[in-house]
Amino acid sequence: MKFSAVVITVLLAVGVASAAPPNVLLVITDDQGYGDLGFHGNPVIRTPNLDKFAGQSARLKNFYVSPVCSPTRSSLLTGFYNYRTGIVDTFIGRSLMRPDVPTLPEALAKAGYRTGLFGKWHLGDNYPLRPEDRGFQETLWSQGGGIAQPSDPPGGNSYFDPILKKNGKEVKTKGYCTDVFTDGAVEFMEAKSDKPFFAYVAYNCPHGPYQVPPALVEPFKKLDLTAAGFPKIGQPWATPKMSIEEIAKAYGMIENIDTNFARMLKLIDEKYPNTLVIFLTDNGPGGVRFNGGLRNRKGTVYEGGIRVPCFVRTPTTDPTGHDIETPLAHIDLTPSILDACDVKTETPFDGRSAWTLIANRPGNWAGRTLFFQWHRGDQPEKFRSFAARGPKYKLVQATGVAPGKAPAPRYELFDLSTDPFEQTDLAAKLPDEVASLKHQYETWFADVTKKGFDPPRIVIGNDKENPVRLSRQDWRGPNAGWEKDSKGHWLVRIEKDGMYRVTVHSNSEYRIYELTIGGKTTGQGSTVLHKSDSEVLTLKAGDNLVSCDVTLDGKSRGVDYLVFERVPGK
Repeated sequence: MKFSAVVITVLLAVGVASAAPPNVLLVITDDQGYGDLGFHGNPVIRTPNLDKFAGQSARLKNFYVSPVCSPTRSSLLTGFYNYRTGIVDTFIGRSLMRPDVPTLPEALAKAGYRTGLFGKWHLGDNYPLRPEDRGFQETLWSQGGGIAQPSDPPGGNSYFDPILKKNGKEVKTKGYCTDVFTDGAVEFMEAKSDKPFFAYVAYNCPHGPYQVPPALVEPFKKLDLTAAGFPKIGQPWATPKMSIEEIAKAYGMIENIDTNFARMLKLIDEKYPNTLVIFLTDNGPGGVRFNGGLRNRKGTVYEGGIRVPCFVRTPTTDPTGHDIETPLAHIDLTPSILDACDVKTETPFDGRSAWTLIANRPGNWAGRTLFFQWHRGDQPEKFRSFAARGPKYKLVQATGVAPGKAPAPRYELFDLSTDPFEQTDLAAKLPDEVASLKHQYETWFADVTKKGFDPPRIVIGNDKENPVRLSRQDWRGPNAGWEKDSKGHWLVRIEKDGMYRVTVHSNSEYRIYELTIGGKTTGQGSTVLHKSDSEVLTLKAGDNLVSCDVTLDGKSRGVDYLVFERVPGK
């Protein structure tokens, strides 16, 4: 399928100078901000291995992602802006990536790479949206937006000994989640094979809830973790919402990431020197803490929400590394990796290959404008919470993140070449620059949204996933959410006529359940306490809307999980 794009790849680059295609290790962390590294001036945090790695790498000093995680991950793995992939938000059915969008692992697998994902996916829990459906051959991953969320398997809501999906089956693991994901990645990289590998390691830490081994937290409790204990640079901290104890836990989680990153680097340095290694984070910090003086945090289109660390070490990188000042973004990594691996594709990416810059080779780089937008809702709305980042100026319209009617827009303009902390608004002084960036944004928005936002449907009845468990992560509707009394529905596609066992799961005692498929009420159950009811139904192939409510003491709420299993031989 053809995808139109605002920006097409215009630079060609030579692959890594090696007789064999390079391996690729791509590491992304969750809610780790620009200031969550010693390398970026944090005097408290302990990241010696990441700091050393940064010193050896191409340092993408002006690297941008989306304000929140699902949009970033879809762009990272496709080279497209997230709206073009169908990703709008992070939950309640808005983080399902369209199954026809080509992905980086698909391109690498086609070129002969072994591909593996270890960690957070957050682009769809069910067929045909899972990582194993999108080009990953080996998988060990957490469902939904991370561990300890409504998508967890029953009983699997802890960062310790988590229940994960391993190659299509749920497994009870042993250990702390970051250690477990690293174990899986190391095992994958060490597997005997003549093929190069692509290992995508997507840690769910340091995203909350802040569950971490206590021994990693204790040293930070002895330090001043208030704003007074950090350098006075740039913008003050955002409005406090994070306790000192939570900051200590987040720093402990990041120290554990640093240790595990060192484990993988040691393996690569000893056994796989022909490896391209990339480290980045998915958005600004998830809580209010030191952020290197950048303005605001995760969830905003200010620099503190979308400018993040990104370091790239190539097999031929100068050991002292080099700085890249050119603004780059998540959409650029897929075309850059494919260039580095000398993998050709006809895909018209939104991003450009930055391989000539990363490899520190001569080459021209035409100026361009990058776009970022995020707000709650089933589909994007023009002018709501967006930024347009040009080579010098950045236009920011930050209002309208929360659901409901957006407040009046407020346009700000910053010269990032002299004002990286967004302290001086130039909008009134430079109205022509505001008008130009606003017009560019309108053109971009019209292009990336023209396909619409009908959500992908979860397929029920396919042999690749049977049974299918539906969770509150992917239900939709005006009352959908993660609260106890939320109610929602799922958009599904029954693939085959037949008999299906439908099982109702609720974490609360209930007296009646009402299951609706395609508008028809199909059953009522009896009193159940932390168990489940099930019945076998005859279902016809086709698209359906599914909902299930349970009632306790006269009050109705949505079910926690709903499971469909096609009965064999029926």
